[in-house]
Amino acid sequence: MPTGVVLYCYIAAGGAVGACLRYFLSGQIDSWFGKALPFGTLGVNILGSFSLALLYGLIERYELAESPYRALIGVGLLGALTTFSTFSIETLALLENGLWMKAAANIMLNVAVCLLAGWLAIAIMKG
Repeated sequence: MPTGVVLYCYIAAGGAVGACLRYFLSGQIDSWFGKALPFGTLGVNILGSFSLALLYGLIERYELAESPYRALIGVGLLGALTTFSTFSIETLALLENGLWMKAAANIMLNVAVCLLAGWLAIAIMKG
């Protein structure tokens, strides 16, 4: 696994691609399904969650933990595409370990507190 500046270069490269991909895919999905709901965001969140779980499965199956793929694709590309993928994989890990209450708390806190934080920021900006 690369370290130091090289590691951050892998993350940055993946992040640049992921951010552009998010913008493109979100716009495409919204153009296909309309904007009655934020389908673009939902679509990239679903794609990111699926892709991150698949990547981690491949890393575990083929013992690639020390490869740069985790930083480049998992942290960089998919992290920029959607942080929801990280939330999903962390919640699934809690569930797989039988920590149902912690998983439920993670879901509730992420959804409720993030919505509250967004509402608070909007309220502050409206003055």
